[in-house]
Amino acid sequence: MTWILDFILVLGGLIFFHELGHFLAARMLGIGVKTFSLGFGPRLAGITWGSTNYRLSLIPLGGYVSLAGEERDTTEDSGFEEKELFMGRPPWHRMIVVAAGPLFNFLLAWLIFWIIILTHGQMGLAPEVGKLQPESPALAAGLQEGDTVLSIDGKNIIFWSDLAQTIQSSTTDSLDFVINRDGRELNIVIRPQVQELKNIFGETIRRPVVGIIASGESKTLKLDGISGAVAAAEQTWSVTRLICTSIVKMVERVVPMDSIGGPIMIAQAIKQQSERGLLQLLQFTAFISINLGLLNLLPIPVLDGGHLLFFGIETVMRRPLNEKLQAVATKAGLIFLLCLMTFAIINDLTREVLK
Repeated sequence: MTWILDFILVLGGLIFFHELGHFLAARMLGIGVKTFSLGFGPRLAGITWGSTNYRLSLIPLGGYVSLAGEERDTTEDSGFEEKELFMGRPPWHRMIVVAAGPLFNFLLAWLIFWIIILTHGQMGLAPEVGKLQPESPALAAGLQEGDTVLSIDGKNIIFWSDLAQTIQSSTTDSLDFVINRDGRELNIVIRPQVQELKNIFGETIRRPVVGIIASGESKTLKLDGISGAVAAAEQTWSVTRLICTSIVKMVERVVPMDSIGGPIMIAQAIKQQSERGLLQLLQFTAFISINLGLLNLLPIPVLDGGHLLFFGIETVMRRPLNEKLQAVATKAGLIFLLCLMTFAIINDLTREVLK
């Protein structure tokens, strides 16, 4: 049952790191922080340092930050000067504090990927040919099973993903492959064919192919600190793009709405990754952290993205958005999120029943 502890640590850690971003940004700008809590609910223990109460709370799923003067009609807060009040600050100060939470989720994902790369190396499928499809361009050109692709049209190929992307994005009639065969480097020219394929979202697309299948062998590339940091940033960006594309495809109804999952699906996924080992659990944590960051950046009132929208409008209009309009939008955003959460939980329960 250690996965339950993993569930608490993953979700609690992600939310805590998110709130840490808000806290550090507020302190950096000199905005007063009333409370910084590790966990929710009743206070178990804590200390007051300066004007901030640092506390440990009963429910260990995350934490929260309470800023001085978060409400616009608050003119003073006990123990804080007027210049320390959040709503008394210019909009761009407030936007920095709000944006720091989601940005820290992306930072956490990057740190996790970087640590994994430094300790285990950058891992991926080797660009080794496993099978050749009958009557394929690769077979006709003389490519053989067991060949390792070193470069295509002068572009170095490190992993199979590099190979696939290079072929599918090509616009020329022929591709110059440099391969390793039994320790010898050979040049082979392959003329790709355009075929209809299914992408990861089930859509039919037309892409150049040469008719080769990966051997399935894995490859690990050792990187130093700087190159590892760059690779971690690229991996973070790649996952972010994939999640953004998935959200768009969901809105377009390409991805079915029943794929939306809630806390039960997340708990099951954490359990599965926990059973597979620490490395897989860390990778999944980075993935969820990016999800959390993107979710909070959506321009929905109640979320950080909604606050950024309000403060952005205030910056352009040079005056705060009408309070009644903000209140209505906030209620609508809250109702939307509650409906979405309910829908996700129903999906989770439906999947459990259909198992």
